[in-house]
Amino acid sequence: METNGEEDQAAEEDQAAEEDNAAEKPDLVTLISQSDLFADMAEGQIERLATIGKVETFKRNEHLFREGDAGDKFYLVVDGAVRISRMVPGMGEEALAVLRPGSGFGEMSLIEDAPRSADAIGHEQCEVFVISKQDLEDLLFVDRVMAVDLLWKLVRILSKRLRDTNDKMTFLSVTGRFE
Repeated sequence: METNGEEDQAAEEDQAAEEDNAAEKPDLVTLISQSDLFADMAEGQIERLATIGKVETFKRNEHLFREGDAGDKFYLVVDGAVRISRMVPGMGEEALAVLRPGSGFGEMSLIEDAPRSADAIGHEQCEVFVISKQDLEDLLFVDRVMAVDLLWKLVRILSKRLRDTNDKMTFLSVTGRFE
């Protein structure tokens, strides 16, 4: 059985480990400002974004959302990793991407009212910063400059993804892997 001195030492070690972990993680405002979607936004805009979202924790293999769910939130990985995947009939789960800190996902839900196109699963225990579509729309209604900036960012991100998909389809077609 531990004595009070051993309990105090264990508590100090836990606190030191938490402080070391916190020192390794960038603060939320910095992380948001480094994400593709919010990069180059004014510091005040980033700080407002940080106030409307919340950080949620998910366990390994826990679903953040499933394909077909209502798309009503944007996510930014703060710590750990999130796997984006789809179930392929006869094959099982097909991982589309593993996202690490600073990577955002779910942005399609910010511009369309369509169900989720894939599953998001904790690839390992993870923390994600979550902004609801409604909270973001309320903020953008008040800050029209931010709304225009964000819209153009979304257009560029989705355009790049379309171009990448076209390149992959061309490669598969040319190599005979896509018939």
